[in-house]
Amino acid sequence: MTQNTSTKDQPVDMTEQFRQERAARIRAMAGDKALKETAQAFTIASTRAGYSYNFSWLGRPIIQYPQDMMALQEIIWEMQPDCVVETGIAHGGSLIFSASMLTLLGGDGYVVGVDIDIREHNRAEIVKHPMASRIRMIQGSSVDGGIAQQVCNSVAGRKNPLVVLDSNHTHEHVLRELELYSPLVKKGGWLVVFDTVVEQMPADFYPDRPWGIGDNPMTAVDTFLKKNDRFVIDEAMDAKLAVSMAPRGYLRCVKD
Repeated sequence: MTQNTSTKDQPVDMTEQFRQERAARIRAMAGDKALKETAQAFTIASTRAGYSYNFSWLGRPIIQYPQDMMALQEIIWEMQPDCVVETGIAHGGSLIFSASMLTLLGGDGYVVGVDIDIREHNRAEIVKHPMASRIRMIQGSSVDGGIAQQVCNSVAGRKNPLVVLDSNHTHEHVLRELELYSPLVKKGGWLVVFDTVVEQMPADFYPDRPWGIGDNPMTAVDTFLKKNDRFVIDEAMDAKLAVSMAPRGYLRCVKD
C-alpha cells in the first residue's frame, strides 16, 4: 500500500501522486520482458481465433481490440478534436465510436469515413444509427488524389482533426495515406496507424493478403518518420497497452 505523506506547508496532491505512480508503472512495464512475451503470445493466439471480431460499439461491429478502443477514448478526451478522419469503414463501429465520443465532447464535431467499398447493408445500418448525424462517408480509395481532396474539403475550417488510418495495410498504401492526411493534424494532436502489428507476427501469418513482414503499416510509419519530424511515436502508449494492433502506431504531432 502506498504511504501518503505531506508536510504542513505542502499537502499531498492525490491526483498528481496517482499520475506519477501510473507513469512509473508504465515505465516499468516498458522493460518487462516476460510481460512482452506473454502479450505477444496472446496477440498471436487471439488473432488466429478472430478475437477482434467479438466486439461491438453501440450495436455495430467494431473489429478492434478493446485495448485500442480504450486508447482512442483517452486520446479523444485529451485532444478534444473537432473532427475525426478515418480510413477504412467496414461495419461502421469505429465511426460510431468516434461520433459518440464527439457527442460527449459537445460542439459540432463530426467523423469523415473513407472506404473503397462501403457495402450497402453496412451503409444502411450506419445511416439509421442514432449517431448518423455526426458521420459523413466518402466511397473511394483513400490514396486517390480526388478522394483525398474530398476529405480535405470535408474538414476545411476544422481546427483540431484526429486522423486514424485503418484501410489497406500494405507499405505503399499506408505511406501514401500518411503523406496525404498527416498535414491535417495540428501540433498537440494525434495520428493513429492501425495494424502495425503485422510486422511482429509470424512470417506465414497472412498468406492470402498482400501485406506481411517487411511490407505493412509499421514499415510505412518507420519510412514516414525518417522524413517527417512533426510526429513522434508515443512509446508510453505502447508500454501501457501491452496488447495492441497498433504498436509504434500511436503518433503525437509535436510541431506545427
